[in-house]
Amino acid sequence: MRYTKEAQETLKNHGFRLTQSRKTVIKVLDKSKGPLSPYDIQKLLQEDKVELNHVTIYRVLDLLCSLNLAHRVITKGGFMKCTLEGAEGCHRYMVCRACGAVAEFSDGSLCKRENEVAEKLGFYAEQHITEFTGLCAKCRGSHRGGHI
Repeated sequence: MRYTKEAQETLKNHGFRLTQSRKTVIKVLDKSKGPLSPYDIQKLLQEDKVELNHVTIYRVLDLLCSLNLAHRVITKGGFMKCTLEGAEGCHRYMVCRACGAVAEFSDGSLCKRENEVAEKLGFYAEQHITEFTGLCAKCRGSHRGGHI
């Protein structure tokens, strides 16, 4: 539950209240091993007899993303807690198309290079969203010589 404590502390440090909705969504993300859509979160909460509408869940997720506490995983259609605890550079995901494993990484030089490309085109990038899809080491090893 280290993520829960860190997320709640970050919210407080940025002047946000620790509402029950925020605490609830943070706890669900903390327990999750993979990306969850707002509807997935709502369903998990309903199983625990907790009612929270998806609009509120979206708002909480947007706030968590703005504070780099969670990230949207586009190829999986969901959100995940940040696992890099303040690592420099833009946070990215690699998503295995075979088993669905998701790995988060950060690379400051990649982030810098993307900013340079944007600047060269006369654009100021406020956010970078990049995901890699392919095969994780486990799936690649078990499917040598053939395609999935």
